[in-house]
Amino acid sequence: MAYEHKNSRGQTYYLHTQEVKLKSSNKQQTIYFFAKDKRSNACNIPAGKTVIENKRTGLPFLKKA
Repeated sequence: MAYEHKNSRGQTYYLHTQEVKLKSSNKQQTIYFFAKDKRSNACNIPAGKTVIENKRTGLPFLKKA
């Protein structure tokens, strides 16, 4: 079940995750991002994170709880 967030402007965003490889250290890191469409890598909110909305743009992002 993917997490969805409806912002103050009425737009719906879905939370996604992706594994990326860092160029400097070759480590794997998990990134989280919001998109307007639901993709195959949609996910739930990770433990210890909350969703905050940018007041100027209305874009949601994750923040440590």
